[in-house]
This record gives sequence, C-alpha cells and structure tokens, in this order.
Amino acid sequence: MSDTSANSNLDQRTIEENDELDSNRRKSLAALATAHHHVGAHLKCIRPTEDIFNPEDPKIREDIVRMIIQYLSDEGYTASKMTVYDEANVKWHEREERIVEVKRLKKAILDGDWAEVDKLSAKPLVKNHKSFLYAVYKQQYLEYIEHQEIQKAFTFLNRRLKPLEHLQTTSNEFKDMCYLLTAKAVHDAPSFKNWEGIGPAREKLVEQFQNMLNFENTDKDAETFNDFSPRKVPFVIPNAVRATLTGHHGNVKCVEFIGEEGREIVSGSSDNTLRIWDTENSKEMGILEGHESRIWDVSSNKIGTMVSSASGDGSIKLWDTSKHVCVTSFTEHSSDVYSVRFHPGDNHIVTGGYDKIIRLYDVSAGRLVKTFTGHQLSVSKTIFNPLGNLIVSGSKDNTIKFWDIVSGLCIRTISSHLGEVTSVEMNSSGTLLLSSSKDNSNRLWDVRMTRPIRRLKGHQNTSKNFIRACFVNNSLIAGGSEDGIVYIWDQDTGEVLQKLRGHTGMVYSAVWNQKQNLFVSCSDDKTLKTWWYDENIPLEL
Repeated sequence: MSDTSANSNLDQRTIEENDELDSNRRKSLAALATAHHHVGAHLKCIRPTEDIFNPEDPKIREDIVRMIIQYLSDEGYTASKMTVYDEANVKWHEREERIVEVKRLKKAILDGDWAEVDKLSAKPLVKNHKSFLYAVYKQQYLEYIEHQEIQKAFTFLNRRLKPLEHLQTTSNEFKDMCYLLTAKAVHDAPSFKNWEGIGPAREKLVEQFQNMLNFENTDKDAETFNDFSPRKVPFVIPNAVRATLTGHHGNVKCVEFIGEEGREIVSGSSDNTLRIWDTENSKEMGILEGHESRIWDVSSNKIGTMVSSASGDGSIKLWDTSKHVCVTSFTEHSSDVYSVRFHPGDNHIVTGGYDKIIRLYDVSAGRLVKTFTGHQLSVSKTIFNPLGNLIVSGSKDNTIKFWDIVSGLCIRTISSHLGEVTSVEMNSSGTLLLSSSKDNSNRLWDVRMTRPIRRLKGHQNTSKNFIRACFVNNSLIAGGSEDGIVYIWDQDTGEVLQKLRGHTGMVYSAVWNQKQNLFVSCSDDKTLKTWWYDENIPLEL
C-alpha cells in the first residue's frame, strides 16, 4: 500500500472517530440539559402561599414589637421607645397573668376547690359574666345536695343563687333547686333528671368557660386589619322606586330574597299567605297558603330551594320553592311565632315567639333539637352568627342574648336598650351587631367587647310593630320606619345618607341583595317596593 493511500485511510478513520466523539458529546449535553430543564418550584421550596408568617402568633407579635423598640432605640427616638416599651410590657404582663388565672380557675373547678373559684370569680376574668357565675353557683349547690349537706345548700341557695334567679336556664329550674332541699337525690327534680354527676358536670362547666373565652377572642383584631384593607368598590345608593309589587290583601310584615342569588323574592302578610315574586320582572310567581294567621317572619336557605315562615297560628312551615308546597310544619310553640332564621349550614332553623322560648329545629330530620330559655318576655328576633355556633336573640324584655348552641346556655346579655328590641342582625364577619328597639334607635355594637359603637337615629320605632334593620354592603345600614320611609345610614358616621319615599304606610323592613344589587321593602300599605338608582334624581341628604 502506498504512503498516500495509508494516509488517506488514517485521515478517514480520524474523521469518523471525531464524528463519534462529537455525537457522544452532543448526546451527553442533551442528557445534561434534559436533567436540568425548568420544572417549576421544587416541591420542598417554601411557597408564598404557605402560612410561614402567622400574624396571630403571639410569639411573632412579640418579636415584631421588640424589633420596633430596637429600631426606635437605634434611631434615637428615646421617648417613643419608652412609651412602646411600657405599653408592651403592660400588655405582656396582663396576658401572662390572664393565662395563669384561666389555668387556675379550670383546675379549681375540676378539683372542686370552690374557695379558689370564688376568689378568681371576683377578678375581671369572670366577674361580669353573670350567666357563667350562675352556672358555677348551681354546680356548687348541686354538689351540696349530692353530699346531703342540706344546711349549707339552703344558705348557699339564698345567698348566691337567689339574686341570680333571673338567669335560670329553664322556667322551673330555681323552683326545682328549692325542691331538692327536701329530696333524696339531685335526679329527683325534673330539671336535673339528666344530671351527669359531679365529675362530668365539672368538666362540662370547664368546657362552658372555654367557650366563653373563645367567644371573647373571636375576630379580636378584625377591626385593626380592616383599617388597612383595600377600599371596597363604591356602592351606588338607591334613590328611586324600581317597581311596586301588589297582590297581598293585608299589610306585608316581612320580606326576603330567596337564596344568595336572589332571583326571587318571598313576602309574608297579615292575609295569612306568602307570595313569591320574580325579581327581574316583579311578577307574582305563586302563592303559598296554609297558615291560619298572619305571617310574622320569613327566611330562605342559601341555595334558594326552601323557605321557612313563622306565623301567628303558632306554627313554622317549610316550603318547597319550586313546587310552592308546604313540606313540613312545626307546632311546638304555644302562641305567635315572631321569628325564624336558617342556619348558615342550611340544616337547621331557629325560632322565637310569644312563649319566650327559643327553639332549634333540625330541618332534614324534621324534629325539635333544643330549647333555650331565659328571656322574661316575648322573643322578637332570632339569628345565627356567621360561624353558626351562636344564636343571638332580641326580646320585648329590652335585652339581647347570646346563646352557645352546644351547651344551650346564655353566655352574654346586653341590657342597654330602653325599649323592646325588635330586631338583631350581624355583619358578614360577625364582628358587629345591629339592633333595633322601640326606644327610637338602631344601635351598632362591637360583638367582642359587647360595647355600643354608634346610635342611629332619624326614623320612628315606638309603637306595637316589629320595625327591623339590616346591614348593606358592609358599609351601610338600612331599616324601616313608622313614618313610611326607608332610611339608609352610613355605618361609620351614623349619618342618614338617604330617605326612600314611596310607601303610604309604615315600613316594617328593607332588605338588600348583593347579587341583584337591589333593595326591597315591605309596608303596612299592602305592597312591596324594589329600589334602584336613577341618575336623574339627586340624593336626598
């Protein structure tokens, strides 16, 4: 073979080897690239949505305050630093002291150390919670009876329980406690036939105490955070009648949008009927007949498949809104039922009326679940808080009561109204309570502190009617009035923003639906009216 031929073969082999090396290199780079292509955030990566910074964590809050103090110190703001430091120390001390007191009280109750319980009950932790104090004293009294210490029981009954007799959980409870002085055992009295015994009853009392604390702490910083929340889209206040709904032969005492969508409206009247109306065209869609007396109140479940009505015939009826027929009746009330409201979960309703008793019904099972007693006069309105764990009731005895659904006990009472309470409502977060009263006022309350925030005036509410009010768009309040006007107030200032004129008789209530962006009012003039904004009519300030 010649040198030229040999060199040619060598060059060819070298080229092939290089090509193979390049091919292998390309494959290697391709494999490396495939192994490192972008697949999004790694599963072990901390995502922004994870709850890594909980502003409610007491430790984090302390750290934030300490950082603020350190910053003020570094920048030379000595006076400000000392002010924050002093205030923070007071709060930290108060919180630690409260935690210790809570633990001590729970332990004292479980151990039956009633001397320690009395000592702690004199502190602010319990002092103003009369209903809980009554429950504590009742437990002590029943234990005296159980141990047959009759003389101690008699003295305790007169000294501690008699002054709180008005807080009894049933109408015969105090009478039954008196009867126990001559009985052989606690279970001999009807009110205590289901008493679990000393140990379980103490545990239940501790549970009630914890529920009371949980209620106090609900949404504790809601108002603070709301101050920094983005401003809501402005709500256009209605100023004109959109449609008048006629058909009832008696005054229309109640009205409600059916379901959250509110495509239909249901009204209840003194003509003993309920009527369903199409929201869009204002036409009557059907008449619900079956009650033998006036309809005082009406409520709808969230999905709009069912309506419940409360009547002067002592019954509560459940209606199928698609078939316009009654599917269930409850008749446990002995006289007029003034209020009915669906639970946020749609499976229960709560009612109240002339017989002073609040009743909780299971809608799906069709039975009475629980009763709540404690009001001294008729119950005019019953609602649930947004979480559904509390019932709030207003009464002709001038009080508003908060009831724990699980225990059935009244955990708080507001007694500031000077007239009968005709209505109670809560805002969507459960932080504010709105009450209407025959002292000619609607009042706004801070639920956590149970303190009045604002008094809304201008309307009339003094005679024998249930004039009611409601929240609108979490920024306004609307309500009826005996002068035939629908009033709309600014929630923050209490000023009257608008007066809607059109009815010729007193307005019992006005309700608003967010999805329809529409008001509807009901009146003594036998009509309902829907209201909207007409740009050609100025606001009446």
